Amino acid sequence: MLREQLSAELKAANDVEDKCALSIIRLIQAALRERDVQAREGGHPEGLSDEEIGDLLRTMVAQRCESARRYEETGQLELAEREQHEIEVIQRLLPLQLDDGACEQAVKEVIDELGACQVKDTGRVITELKHRYPGQMNFTKARRMVCRELG
Repeated sequence: MLREQLSAELKAANDVEDKCALSIIRLIQAALRERDVQAREGGHPEGLSDEEIGDLLRTMVAQRCESARRYEETGQLELAEREQHEIEVIQRLLPLQLDDGACEQAVKEVIDELGACQVKDTGRVITELKHRYPGQMNFTKARRMVCRELG
């Protein structure tokens, strides 16, 4: 699904002649091809899953956030602005993130459904959350919420 969305975004950027978007989407595609080759060599003939592609995109966003921060600190506002534009393009490709309230509700639902009642059940709950909400929540935060609910 993310691969198709990436192709659609490339076509849309080409239609409106958004050079920055074209550049970053092509960069993403190149990184994806490289990772697909590595995955195939590692015994995964289908290449990267959507979840792994999402991880790649989130890493790219984090890198650009850090770069934008550094550019702003050094007064290179034009470069910081470009990084922000790239972040926006990448984030359009990512699934929407659940807000803290929705995340907490999802945690409670999964705990109830699994009958989890002890901290040792945290792994089962997180595994189920990852299955239901791939790329849609911060699982570090979710783990804290689970521990708080069970502890």
